[in-house]
Amino acid sequence: MDADQNIPDAGATPSGFDNEMAEILESFVVEANEILERLNQDLLDLEKRPDDKELHNTIFRAVHTIKGTSSFLGFEQMTELAHKFEDVLNKVRKGELPITSDKMDVMFVAYDFLKILLQRLEAKNKEPIELSEIITRLEQLSQNEPAAALLQKPKAKEQTGSPEPETAQKPGTAQRGTTVAPAGVEQQKGADSTIRVDVSRLDTLMNLVGELVLGRNRLSQITHQMNEGHENLPVSKSLAETNAQIDFITTELQMAMMKTRMVPIAKVFNKLPRLVRDLAKEMSKEIDLQIYGEETELDKTIIEELNDPLVHIIRNAADHGIDSKEERQMAGKPSEGTIIVKAEHEGNHIVISIQDNGRGMDPERIKRKAVEKGLITEAQAAEMTKREVLNLIFAPGFSTAEKVTNVSGRGVGMDVVRTNITKLKGIVDIESEVGKGSIIIIKLPLTLAIIQGLLVKASEEIFSVPLGSVLEVARVRKEEICTIHGREVIRLRELVLPLARLGGVLGVQRNGRKLDWYYVVVVGLAEERLGLVVDSLLGQREVVIKALGGYLGNVAGIAGSTILGDGRVIMIVDVGQIMQLSALCAKEIAKTVVHVPDEQNV
Repeated sequence: MDADQNIPDAGATPSGFDNEMAEILESFVVEANEILERLNQDLLDLEKRPDDKELHNTIFRAVHTIKGTSSFLGFEQMTELAHKFEDVLNKVRKGELPITSDKMDVMFVAYDFLKILLQRLEAKNKEPIELSEIITRLEQLSQNEPAAALLQKPKAKEQTGSPEPETAQKPGTAQRGTTVAPAGVEQQKGADSTIRVDVSRLDTLMNLVGELVLGRNRLSQITHQMNEGHENLPVSKSLAETNAQIDFITTELQMAMMKTRMVPIAKVFNKLPRLVRDLAKEMSKEIDLQIYGEETELDKTIIEELNDPLVHIIRNAADHGIDSKEERQMAGKPSEGTIIVKAEHEGNHIVISIQDNGRGMDPERIKRKAVEKGLITEAQAAEMTKREVLNLIFAPGFSTAEKVTNVSGRGVGMDVVRTNITKLKGIVDIESEVGKGSIIIIKLPLTLAIIQGLLVKASEEIFSVPLGSVLEVARVRKEEICTIHGREVIRLRELVLPLARLGGVLGVQRNGRKLDWYYVVVVGLAEERLGLVVDSLLGQREVVIKALGGYLGNVAGIAGSTILGDGRVIMIVDVGQIMQLSALCAKEIAKTVVHVPDEQNV
């Protein structure tokens, strides 16, 4: 049988290979993804530094590597496209083809098609795609023929029949393209020092570490009890020493396990320069994108959910935020707008800020649009604070665009931001000044498996509130709690904060005791804020989230359970669901409230 019959087409999969060939194919996918990730940034740099000879050679070697390996594996479409792309790059590095904006457009489209072909390979899609137009354009470039009409950027969804898949970076592999050039001795050493591990194995290890943390907490509690009145006994001293050692090792193991799952946020940030470049060309704007903190790491599961929110925020900043060249010149600004994306650690959280120096958000315009779309009433608009008005941009269906474009206007973008950030137990804040620009701040937990919790007591029951959602804690007298339209509120500085009694929302029977003081735990999720009224605070604990199991199933307002050091099982509050339950309760109460004069219904 002819050996060529065993070689797959451009979209073939490992299923037809023996184990050795399947492993080679998997390695090719990982390597090609790393190369394309780096190639995207190199092409953007080439547009800014068209005469950089070293950059010319780097890009040429990247495409040459993809061509050679894809040819060996029999991926004909990828090989043909890479070969034509390589011809163009060869002319560039020889100085025979000057770099222009139109030529870069063609190269970016060629890059997009290479990426789509690789994604189809991962998705086990064998159907070929239409490449004739891009092949023709690349041939024209390599022959230095006059530029034809601008190519349309390919759409992965239409070409593949499914949404463009994200290429999940497996832990233990390099995050940036370190294999662009043919593998040398140094690269081989680097490859030998890493290993690819299935994510499910890491999840299993994380669960075992969680159990170990629970055991550590239990041991600490027993040690504390033994030392009360028996601290001079030899066994008490030995137990205390052993506990300290176990505590140290467990903490180190937990941190090491979390770091194994950590991925640099550069995996998401690296996609933004190309996005801004395309948006700027489409809208005829000049936009300078500045990125800081790419090396900041967070959990892989969070990284996977972060891409869509960031893309929508950036698109919003480029379309609504950055003003046109004419507007900027009239306002005395530089013609080039700036978008700054920054990531940094803040305790057990990561903070991502997206700032632009554009036109800013006009609260009055936002209110008018919200009233026009029926999202709020005129009366509600008159009573809203600036912060509440700015948060209207997250409402489903809201948009300030006068017409629908390819970039925005359908009112779905910022709603996606809220949905995804809520799913990640994160918080969103907005600051904006008309004429000066806006900043959107996202605060996310580093991991969702083992969390810091604030232990509170409500109606004799102990609950853990995820500390990532806690903004502050206030102690208030019972006289400071007022009622507006049947709902309890307090005034917290400039904010009128709605309240929810945690025990009441969760259906825990009250003990009947009347307290003179209450604690209000101010929690936030996405743009929403709520004050949870509790009887007392018991301190901060590290807790492991455990599912309730099939017997209990899903309990409204509860994210899971955990075990305290003394063996008691307590519930972990789901802040998002508590907010929803509180809002539903408030609506039901509002229906039954008898309208009384304002001075009596304060």
